[in-house]
Amino acid sequence: MDAAEMLMQFALTRQEALIYMALITDGAMTGYEVAKQLGISRSNCYTSLASLVEKGAAYLLEDTATRYVAVRPEEFCGNRIRMLGELKETLSEQLRPREAETEGYLTIGGQDNMTDKAIFMIEHAAERLYLSAERACLEPLIPSLKAAAERGRQVTVITDAPFSQPDIRFYSADCHPRQIRLIVDSNAVLTGDLTSDGTCLYSRKKNLIDLFKEAMRNEIQLIELYQNEKGSV
Repeated sequence: MDAAEMLMQFALTRQEALIYMALITDGAMTGYEVAKQLGISRSNCYTSLASLVEKGAAYLLEDTATRYVAVRPEEFCGNRIRMLGELKETLSEQLRPREAETEGYLTIGGQDNMTDKAIFMIEHAAERLYLSAERACLEPLIPSLKAAAERGRQVTVITDAPFSQPDIRFYSADCHPRQIRLIVDSNAVLTGDLTSDGTCLYSRKKNLIDLFKEAMRNEIQLIELYQNEKGSV
């Protein structure tokens, strides 16, 4: 994802993102100067500049000629994130689910969507969580795992590379490439293939959760047994 694509995640169109980047790089410019530099029509340029001002990504600098100044990325992005956080709280109050979360089996596609689901589960763990994944899959989850441990959650991780974080119990073992197994609070499980064309299964079905809990418990016992035998040699 390039800079323009990242800016588009903050509600800018591609043209607005390119104009914003030009203002960041070259400083204050008139609409004419922006249009000439980017090779776009003046009418489209002024429309996009007005939109950038409306969205809080640029300011007007009144001088001998009206120029546009980009709002610094940390300020613009921070403001958008704060606004979205406020909207999230409002929507959570106004749009309450009619029924409890489904007890069936849900298929989640898309690598980003699967990673987001894992992060959400980790961040909302009330007591404990167990995670098995190779280190490559573990990387985007580490900040959430650390935060969960700091909140006093019991965090157990099985992975294939050295992993040392305070208050996180770590077991070293071979893991299936790009696969994840996550159990949270004995009431939800996520398992599947974390690839661009893979899918994950999410469920709150007790029988599936119990099955995965038993499998991970046995795996941990085997790891501990192997480590004890290796240490006694």
